[in-house]
Amino acid sequence: MELGQIGIWSSYRPFGIERAGEAAKLVEQLGYGAWWVGGSPHVPDVRPVLEATSTLVAATGILNVWINDPAETAAAAAALRADFPARFMLGIGIGHPEATSDYSRPLTTMRAFLDGLDASPAPPPVEERCLAALGPRMLDLAGERTGGAHPYFVPVEHTRFARDQLGSGKLLAPELACVVDTDPVRARAVAREYAKLYLGLRNYTQNLLRFGFSEVDVARGGSDALIDAVIPQGSAEQIAEVVRAYLDAGADHVCLQPLGEEGIPRESWTALSKVLVD
Repeated sequence: MELGQIGIWSSYRPFGIERAGEAAKLVEQLGYGAWWVGGSPHVPDVRPVLEATSTLVAATGILNVWINDPAETAAAAAALRADFPARFMLGIGIGHPEATSDYSRPLTTMRAFLDGLDASPAPPPVEERCLAALGPRMLDLAGERTGGAHPYFVPVEHTRFARDQLGSGKLLAPELACVVDTDPVRARAVAREYAKLYLGLRNYTQNLLRFGFSEVDVARGGSDALIDAVIPQGSAEQIAEVVRAYLDAGADHVCLQPLGEEGIPRESWTALSKVLVD
């Protein structure tokens, strides 16, 4: 499976699933290697991306274990692999306690889900699945049972830590939200609006506290330092410098999520591709 170094992360919400094919064709034409489909998708939800393109990899970013059955997931993934060989990455995540009333024992639950996948008639290949891992134990599980990790809402220091935890030979594909806008006031406002949700989820805030940020940084919408570290803003060239820092820290693939553009983010995707995609 060829993900390339740079991919796109986006749900269908900004433009509607009816335009998924149009957006996917643009992503492929611009030279991105993968589209990580957000919004807690089920496996069949990524089919429009694959049907509209010829080489683009589609990934679930991420499939939530609380609302998916492992046997059904494995069967759906097998169907995609049959139709689109080596073009589907199954990204799996444990979600958040704030969003799931049954949330408990995340590692045990994730192991049980992976056991269910492996017990199916056609289990997803290890190298074609990954975990949305943040902490050391989930990263260890990702390295043991999957092809690697897809961390979300993380600073570059987390990428360095995750690479050490995973070791070499495992995929590390962090998501990176960004704002392609050279107006600093407007750009930071967009970044702050996006960060509100994630700074209210303790899986993310606890992770940030492990990497040099304080309780003050994560409180009241986040400090400027935190916002700028996790959601870079500026010209496409400035954001490219940050992307290269993640790659230098050990990322194999960075999934870009440009913010602040209505509908399909055509301008942002295009500007970033010009400075990051060969």
